[in-house]
Amino acid sequence: MVESAVVVVLVVLLMVLFAPQRGAVPRWRQKRWLRSREAIEDALLHLHQREHKGRLASVESLAGALGVSTRLALVLAQRMEEQGLLQVGSGGLSLTPEGHRLAIQVVRAHRLFERYLAYETSVPAHEIHQLAHRLQHTLTPLQLEQLDAYMGHPLVDPHGDPIPSPSGEMPALEGQSVVEFPLGKPAQIVHVEDEPPYVYAQIVAEGLRPGMMVTVIERSPTRVVLESDSDEHVLAPVVAANITVREVSPEMLAPTGERLGELEPGERATVLRIDEACQGLTRRRFLDLGITPGAEIEVVMRSAFGDPVAYRVRDSLIALRREQADWIWVQRNGGTDRKEGAA
Repeated sequence: MVESAVVVVLVVLLMVLFAPQRGAVPRWRQKRWLRSREAIEDALLHLHQREHKGRLASVESLAGALGVSTRLALVLAQRMEEQGLLQVGSGGLSLTPEGHRLAIQVVRAHRLFERYLAYETSVPAHEIHQLAHRLQHTLTPLQLEQLDAYMGHPLVDPHGDPIPSPSGEMPALEGQSVVEFPLGKPAQIVHVEDEPPYVYAQIVAEGLRPGMMVTVIERSPTRVVLESDSDEHVLAPVVAANITVREVSPEMLAPTGERLGELEPGERATVLRIDEACQGLTRRRFLDLGITPGAEIEVVMRSAFGDPVAYRVRDSLIALRREQADWIWVQRNGGTDRKEGAA
């Protein structure tokens, strides 16, 4: 069942990737589009996002979000009202209980697809949101649950947003903007807002992601400087405002192993985890090779130029470049018992 679900997802992914984009809707297509799943679900998502931010949608905001005329958005809103999905009030458009239930399921599909694209494909991080938006309309509820099971029922998407449960439960995101966090105090990134795209692209380029530990070391009207374990990150305040952090406990700051690339030939270690920065096909390759928490890995030998390095894991000999080995966190197992260059 799970394997068939994966095949279905891959087929759908290819179909959507090469499908023509919908721009302005021609008149002869308007009637069909108004009844389509895509139009209704995109409208539900817009209303849900507006309500989540504490304000109601309007026909004008709906038209802007869907990229259609105000007249067409009005007709769509009227159809959805007749279907019991939204209600029109003096303050604007709001979801009914049934509309809210369906909107949460659209959110669930979108975030599951973002998780899938980030961890199972080579789609660039800055393109994931838009592609997931197109894919969220393609699967049946059963296929979506199969996709969820295949990924191990993840709790958050790549940006740190909670993924709603099948019953619609969605925990609130806790934290505060990094531009308001105290200076010099360690924090953990829990969420990175992926809109607007050009702002998100800057955050991705800096290598900042949920799960990272950072410290705000400087803040001014023109820049915010964050320090991580590997670099300093200089951001404009408007960009930094899209990063949400939370205070970390002393336990979270405790040492959690070292990078595999720091070990010398002959040393053995136990795999603790694969760094969250390692996603997509490379992460999948590591898992397929048996590099999972608890596995023992041994440094066998370096190549003549020092890179790549040969490792033995689960009775197999593999070669990893230094940059790949640094994505694997391990705990040393003790002394060495092999000489450098021994096979």
